[in-house]
Parts: sequence; structure tokens; C-alpha cells
Amino acid sequence: MLLAALSLFLATAPAPVRDLRYAVFDGYQRLFPAERTTTVATIVAIDEPALGRYGQWPWPRTRLAELVDRIARYQPAAIAFDLFFPEADRLSPSAIARELPMLPAPLAASLEALPTNDAVLAAAIHGRHVVLGIASSDADPRFPTPPRAPPIVLPPDAAPGLQARSGYIGNIPVLDAAAQSRALMDAGPQSAVIRIVPMVARVQGVVVPALGAEALRVALEAGMRLERAGGGLLRLRVGPYSAPVQPDGTAWLRIGHHDPARFVSAVDVMDGKIEPELLRGRVVLLGVTGLGTLDYKTTPLDEPMPGVEIHAQVMENLFNGVGLARLPLADRIEAAALLLCGFLLIAFLPRLNALQGINLTLLLVVLLFGAGLLAFLRFDLLFDPAGPAIGTVAVYGSILITNLSVAERQRRQLREQAARMAGEVDAARRIQMGLLPDPRELFGADRRIDIAALLEPARTVGGDFYDCFLVDARRIFFLVADVSGKGLPAALFMASVKSHLKSAALRGGEAGAILARAQEDIARENPEQLFVTVFAGLLDLTSGELEYANAGHEPPFVRTPLGAPERFPQPGGPPLCVIEGFAYPTGRRTFAAGEWICVVSDGATEAMNREREFFGNERLRASLTWVPADAGAEEIVRRLRDDVARFAAGAELADDITLLALRWNGAAG
Repeated sequence: MLLAALSLFLATAPAPVRDLRYAVFDGYQRLFPAERTTTVATIVAIDEPALGRYGQWPWPRTRLAELVDRIARYQPAAIAFDLFFPEADRLSPSAIARELPMLPAPLAASLEALPTNDAVLAAAIHGRHVVLGIASSDADPRFPTPPRAPPIVLPPDAAPGLQARSGYIGNIPVLDAAAQSRALMDAGPQSAVIRIVPMVARVQGVVVPALGAEALRVALEAGMRLERAGGGLLRLRVGPYSAPVQPDGTAWLRIGHHDPARFVSAVDVMDGKIEPELLRGRVVLLGVTGLGTLDYKTTPLDEPMPGVEIHAQVMENLFNGVGLARLPLADRIEAAALLLCGFLLIAFLPRLNALQGINLTLLLVVLLFGAGLLAFLRFDLLFDPAGPAIGTVAVYGSILITNLSVAERQRRQLREQAARMAGEVDAARRIQMGLLPDPRELFGADRRIDIAALLEPARTVGGDFYDCFLVDARRIFFLVADVSGKGLPAALFMASVKSHLKSAALRGGEAGAILARAQEDIARENPEQLFVTVFAGLLDLTSGELEYANAGHEPPFVRTPLGAPERFPQPGGPPLCVIEGFAYPTGRRTFAAGEWICVVSDGATEAMNREREFFGNERLRASLTWVPADAGAEEIVRRLRDDVARFAAGAELADDITLLALRWNGAAG
């Protein structure tokens, strides 16, 4: 929706879009101003020195006639006036006689007999390839008839598309009749930046050319015609020279910097102090540049320029065959460019990461501005990349905001799911820990045995577990097991394994037979092919005899009252559910009164510190060595856990830690 709205906005080109477009096109002109390569025109300027010598403007037309005579001596190809004379000269002799009734009658009669200043100027311009200027305006009663203009060949149906003027301000009849031609002086309003100038326009139904184009035609003594060009444009031809024209008869001016070399002061012409080559064979434009005349225009180059120099640049554009053009379909082309860029972003941004999305957007913006520069420099066409570029960035921002909104909604959903899962996992932890027996409650009253255990999952729940219970009146069964894997899957499997091991133990038999029987039961309910390491023992509380079996578990340490911790011999077999039908051997050992055993899972020996070092079996042996020989089971477990925690120094647990200590105090306790 945003893309469609922005494209329609560009296609209709409201005032904000036009202002932005003009700023871009002015930037092109500033970066690459037109270079003056020909000297087809010279401007004779009625400038500050001329006004200082001959007085304020307007001058008597006899002075202008003298200036025309001096210019004509240098044999210019044509003379064009950036001036018009809609009223008779108030300084003519007859006008002075009428203004001064106190003059003696003979003197007044003599003044009346003299030719008017207008007649003198008409005589000066007659037969000298002079083009007078006219200015378009509202209907003026002084000029009710259409202006006389040179014939211009037009393509069929082209005239109705040209800009129309309802009226004009021209020249008094005596001057109009003496001039060879007339042309529009319009160069744009004083307050506006001059970007577009009329090349031809309809004035009261008559097609009139611009002053620069008509002066060149008169100088060449050639014809003028408008032709159809590609892309809906027109082309104005003057003899062998041509330039592109918009369908309404205007042209985008390819502007160059103000060039003092174009100008010659009227004072120097009157004094004959100029090089003849400055005027000979050239088109001479006569205009006023004195600051008091206010005939200065603002150009895209951000510098004031006399209006007469605008006409000179129009003539040079035509003579050099250069000029800018904007296709009638340019607005729609720019809207289509925005649609293309927008669809590319919509199609590809969801598949890209953030940096790739930014790079794609920047690439599209660079391509748009590159296309604009290429069209300007290579084809003299005006393509506005700013509108499509801003629209592209807006579409990117919209997609980004949408993606962020979706991501935030997904994060919110994930947080809610995580909260629910955290509650469920916390409940699972409580259930798992509830499955483990509390040795103090089970055997706290039996002085023959002292037993303590600890389980610390690496995650909220884990696959390690321990168990201890009486299988008959005088024997206790205990085990420490480690299910492969971590988290919820291991915890679920652990509950099943614990049940099968307890069932196998209660059915009797030696420790090795219990593990073999449990393996058969577990294998029937093990679709994920998990395995379990187990150390299991049966301790006779009256004799101190221990039967044990090991299914791939860490061998425990034992310590007699007067000895050092020593590791159990290794006999055993693979973890449960690895080799089907394996017969686990049973080991035996007779405890002395006060002797204890400590069984750990590999989470203790494989605990790592921040330097990625393992706690290991030797540190485990050293830690148990420092435990007093007469320490109780609770103290053994606590000291060992503290030593592992100090070693890890806050590093994350790699695996579950399970510790079980059992001390036999003798038959009498």
C-alpha cells in the first residue's frame, strides 16, 4: 500500500515533488555546468560606465541610433534588442516643443519640423538585420493585432500544444516596420530560478520564436521549423542547427557560468576601443546590465545573471546542438522505477539478514542516482532519482518496521512459551528430585550405616540419578547411574531406568545379575537407543560384605579407617543397552568397621574451570584424601562438592554431578 501510494504521488508530481526534482536538476547543473565552446554571440551592454557617461536609462533614441550605427560599422551578422519600445520617445524635438509652450513660436516650429528620435532610430535599424524584442503579457489595448513574426514550419497538430499568450507589449509602428523581425524576450520571472525558457510560443494565435533563436535565424538568413522527435519531444531547427524542445515549446536551459568575455561595454563601442573581431560576423545582443535596471535573473548555478546573457546562452545551446530535455512520460518512468525497487525489496528483504538488506537498499539508491547522472551526461535527459530513492528508503523502512513488529511479536510469544516451559521444567525438576530417596529419612535410625547423596543437574533437569533401599532385612541396595544425554529427554529416560533397576534389585540375585536383568527390561522401552552407566552395590549390614557390579561407570573410591582413598578395581562391563545379553560380573569386598565408599558420576571428574582444565581423577583422589578418616557421609559429600565448585570457579557445568557416600559403622553400629 505504501509503495502504491508513493508511486502514485510521483506520477502525479505535486508541488513538493517538483521542488525536490528542481533541486536535483540544479545539482546536476552545478556539478557539470555547460562550457562555452563557441563565440557566436557578443553582448553590447549598457552597463554602469555607459550610464555614468550618457545619463540614466532610458536614453534618447538618437543615442541608441548612434550606438546601432557604431555597432554596424563592425559588420555583425545580426543585431538583437533585448529591449522594446512601446511608446514614443518623450525626448523627441516635437515632444519637447509640446511640453514647453513658453518657447518662442519660431523655435517651436523649428523643433516640430525636425525628425523624431524614433524616426532616427528607425532609420538606423532599417536594413541591418535587426531583431526587436516583444514581451508577452495580458491583452494590451495598444497592441490589439497579433505580432508580425517569421514563418515557422510546424508539424501537424503541434501548434495547439504550445504555450499561449493572450497579449504582448511590442514596439511603436515606426520601429516595428523598420526591424527585420521580432521575437520574444521572455526569460522567466524575476523572482524565479531560470531553468526553463520558451523557444516558441503562440502570441494571439501567431507562433513567435525566442529572441536568441530568431537572432540566430536572421544571422544565418535561414528558415526555422519544429519537428517531431522521439519520446514525445519536439526539435527546433534553425538552418543546420537544432536543439530539443518540450511539447509546449519550452526548453530546459543547459546553463553555464556568467562569462565576462561575452560582454562589451557600450562606452567602448562608442569610443571605438574594441577589437573588431568581437563583433564582426557575430550576433550582437544589445541589453541593459546596469544594476539599477533590475534585469538580473537567478540561475541553477546560484549566481545572478543579466537577462540578456540568458538569451546568449539560449543561442549558444541551439548553435552547439546541446540542450536538456525531459520526456513527457518521465513522471511515470520514475514511478515505475520506484515500483521496481520496491518490489525487489519486498521480494528479497525477508530472505536477507539486516546487513544484506541495508546493502541491497543502498545499491538500489546508488543505481538510481547513477541512472540520473548517466541520463544527464550521456543523453541530455533529465531523470529524477531523488523521488524513487526516497520512496525506496521509505519502503525499506516500512518492511524493517514490519519485520521488527513481527519479530517482537514472536519474541513475546517465545517469552510466554519460555515462561510456560520454565514452569513445566521447574515442575519436572521437582518431580525428578522427588523420585530420589532421602537417605537420612530412610536410614537415619540405623546406626550401622551412614549414607548421604547429592544430585546437581547441569540443566534444570538431568539424566543422573542415585537410589538406595533395603532389599531384605539385612541388605541395602545402592546405585549411581548416568543416562546418556541431558535435559528433559535424559530425565524422562532416567525415570524409566530407575524403575527397572529397582524392580530388578527387588527380585533378588547378585549385583551383576541385577544389572543384566535390568538391561533386558530397559532395552524393550528404549526407542532412542540411549544407554546408561551404572555402579550398583549390595551391602550386608551385619557382615559388611559388599557385592558390586559396574556397567561402564566411574569406579568409586573406598577408604578404610587407617588407610588412604583407593580406587575400586575395574571389573565390569559396558553401559547398559550397549551389548545385548551381556553377563555382568559381580565383585566382592568385605568392609571393615568405619570404612566408607564414595561413588561419583563423570560430571565430577569432567568438571572444567575457565582455562578448560578437567577436575580429573587425581584431584578427586586428593580431595578425598583431605577428608578426615572418621568423617561422616554428609561431610564427605559436602567437602567433595565444595572442592569441585572451587575448581570450576563459576564456569558452567558440562554434565550432571552425582555424589553418593556410604559408611559402614560395623554390625553393632
